[in-house]
Amino acid sequence: MKYDVKDIQLARQGQSRIDWASGSMPVLRRIQKRFEKQKPLKGIRVGGCLHVTTETAFLMQTLKAGGARPFLCASNPLSTQDDVAAALVKNDKIPVFAIKGEDNKTYYEHIHAVLDAAPHFTMDDGADLVSTLHSERQDLIEGVRGGTEETTTGIIRLRSMAKDGVLKYPIIAVNDAQTKHLFDNRYGTGQSTIDGMIRATNRLLAGSNFVVCGYGWCGRGLAMRARGMGAHVIVTEVDPVAALEAVMDGFSVMPIAKAARIGDFFCTVTGNIAVIRKEHFAVMKDGAIIANSGHFNVELDLEGLKSLSRSVKKIRPFVDQYVLEKGRRINLLGDGRLINLAAAEGHPSSVMDMSFANQALSVEYLVKAYRKLKPDVYPVPEVIDRQIAKEKLAGLGIGIDRLTPAQKQYLASWSMGT
Repeated sequence: MKYDVKDIQLARQGQSRIDWASGSMPVLRRIQKRFEKQKPLKGIRVGGCLHVTTETAFLMQTLKAGGARPFLCASNPLSTQDDVAAALVKNDKIPVFAIKGEDNKTYYEHIHAVLDAAPHFTMDDGADLVSTLHSERQDLIEGVRGGTEETTTGIIRLRSMAKDGVLKYPIIAVNDAQTKHLFDNRYGTGQSTIDGMIRATNRLLAGSNFVVCGYGWCGRGLAMRARGMGAHVIVTEVDPVAALEAVMDGFSVMPIAKAARIGDFFCTVTGNIAVIRKEHFAVMKDGAIIANSGHFNVELDLEGLKSLSRSVKKIRPFVDQYVLEKGRRINLLGDGRLINLAAAEGHPSSVMDMSFANQALSVEYLVKAYRKLKPDVYPVPEVIDRQIAKEKLAGLGIGIDRLTPAQKQYLASWSMGT
């Protein structure tokens, strides 16, 4: 079996961490038990390009339990947990191609290694696997039946492909499921980003000016958690509705050009390029801390920062200090890559339980339905979304009410008034 991991001897440590994570993933555990009995994915090859974390490992184990042959590479050069990668290879015989800190060349070699398996279904986080398949490995597309996409950035890319008529097979937008973005993006990103920034810096957030660039679901969660740590939160936005919502939620809202002068911490969560640019770095305070929690590091104009700097040195793990003219210092975290995975462990397993339940059930759905679907981006079927919510509540030991027959009739009627 071909694989490429940092050190296979890390497998024992990785397995312990996978076991710990799976203890907080009751929905995926129930799916795994059913998959073991029914084998709905028998004979299916799944090519995954995801963050190689403990939660992802449990998803891969679940797919294998369902009869699939999963192949896995990283969706970000800094997001791999090397002990987890080793455990999947050694204990589960799942080919993994991922090493934390791999260079760009190795990153794409690993993507090609997964594509070499000629997957029937792709499972992407950021659409690098899909875009590589469509641009460099078109000979394999005929054998691909469908795919899933985990994150906002990937869905933006895929919808662009579909609009341009170049997408060759149906893909389910897992990120758009309510049981994904309302919880994973908001609570997962909020907590894990703060976790990564604090682990990297050991700086106090209370009393600081914390600038959140972007007020989507990830930005909402990050702003909420930063305020909870005592920071004065400033939001920057380009969408007037999102900006107004941030105001109503009690945050200061201003252009990044103004926020750049007063912020102590900055974090981008937009999915777009060049959000913090050269002209913004040029006016920042001495000691400003810069991070990104969007999928790609393109949210920060790193070339612009370099052009302003006379020197750069590594101060701490995941902290590079750029020294500008007159000695002003700007601290970049995690090379501008996903700080919650570069310096921390990513989202807590309890929220990834729902996200990866959507992944597993979406693949199961595609196995049955792909012949009926044209090449396009599709939502997770509502029945799957609601099923996951119900099972998550059950896993938490929480019960809810049900509509009575009279209530159902009232909701379905237009003639019953006051």
